[in-house]
Amino acid sequence: MDDLAHPTQPLPYYSEQLAADTQRRRADAAEITSPFAGAPAATHDVLEGLVADLHPAMVDLARALHADPETAFVETRSARRIADALAAEGIEASVGVHGLDTAVRAEFTGGAGERTIAILAEYDALPEIGHACGHNVICATGVGAFLALHRLAQTDPDAVPGRVVLLGTPGEEGHTGKEYMAREGAFEALDAAIMLHPYGYDLADQVWLGRRTLKVTFTGRPAHASAEPFMGRNALDAATLMYTGIGLLRQQMIPVDRVHAVITQGGTRASIIPETATVDLYVRSKYAATLVDLSRRIGDIARGAALMAGVGVHIEWDQHPPSLPVRSNEPLSARWASAQARRGRRALPLGVVPETIAASTDFGNVSFRVPGIHPLLKVADEGIALHTREFAEAAASDAAMDAVADGMFGLAATAADFLADDALAEAVRADFEASGGVVDVEHLFDSLT
Repeated sequence: MDDLAHPTQPLPYYSEQLAADTQRRRADAAEITSPFAGAPAATHDVLEGLVADLHPAMVDLARALHADPETAFVETRSARRIADALAAEGIEASVGVHGLDTAVRAEFTGGAGERTIAILAEYDALPEIGHACGHNVICATGVGAFLALHRLAQTDPDAVPGRVVLLGTPGEEGHTGKEYMAREGAFEALDAAIMLHPYGYDLADQVWLGRRTLKVTFTGRPAHASAEPFMGRNALDAATLMYTGIGLLRQQMIPVDRVHAVITQGGTRASIIPETATVDLYVRSKYAATLVDLSRRIGDIARGAALMAGVGVHIEWDQHPPSLPVRSNEPLSARWASAQARRGRRALPLGVVPETIAASTDFGNVSFRVPGIHPLLKVADEGIALHTREFAEAAASDAAMDAVADGMFGLAATAADFLADDALAEAVRADFEASGGVVDVEHLFDSLT
């Protein structure tokens, strides 16, 4: 009987095989190269010096954010730290923009140029485990890259031919702060948007799944479960049928897609037929079109379960706007990889790390509006997963602070390349159009609600 007191231990064999396969693919992967010149080599030389000068201040920013984590939409002190860092460089930042109290915006124009690029910074933390997704690193690299470009433009405006925008984007963890900002015009008049994310690998690109949330409430009729069960309509039956239906659907789901569900309410006591039951779900898919289709299937299962149990059903999609998959721009990704190679890092191509190791981010919503990239920067050992206490420790490590400099340079160099190289900019635009162009993100799921 003692053996039944504890859960069984998951077999690590599959995870070990995934890790071994990743190592083999990494050894075989071709180096990412760019056919475009980007900014002049002299511009990159100057940027490296500016990054080195700014690095200590950005380490201070990253450590301060890590020591004082704030969760989604209440990042008041974090936003103020960004504004103070910009003010120290003579840059006025606006806090409380694009519909969010803790969003930050600053911008400058260098030399003559038609293009605008945005560098994004996240700074919200997770409840209880703080910066276990490393947003302190995201913020420091984004702010540092912006400041490096600003210093460059102050001394040589022609080296930054266009406009650079810094957007501090709150509420990514479990929410979609960028979508709220988008609906308030944050990404209008932009030609590209870039940011990075800390990780256990250096990756130019990786799969990020689209995500929707769903709350399903079943309403039945209570009855005495022994004396008159036939007079009841069991809401828990419907929740159970829905949960089972999702399990049966999994065989027909795209392998990388995910549905996670919990029954948060299922009755009050066993002697009463449950009148109300509630199921909360996350629905994730690799493509926008398949996310629409999977959403439709899940809605059908909820309605079918209600019909079978004879209960009412209320389906509430997306308490916060959904996240879309990230659509990465290949010409920009290649410039990021080139910049990282200069720093002694090898940014691996898509497909080296298995796509089954996939999460979600609201940057996907940005990438369906403007060309963008969301590369990953190694700050931790490869076996350390995001959203763990171990990754929170890694996000404040010396290795992470050293990586801040590489990330600053990568973002600044990629932005400078995009602004300076007309051929690159045209390739970025063409790649974006070929992948589907601008999508009406706000109304993508209207037909299902």
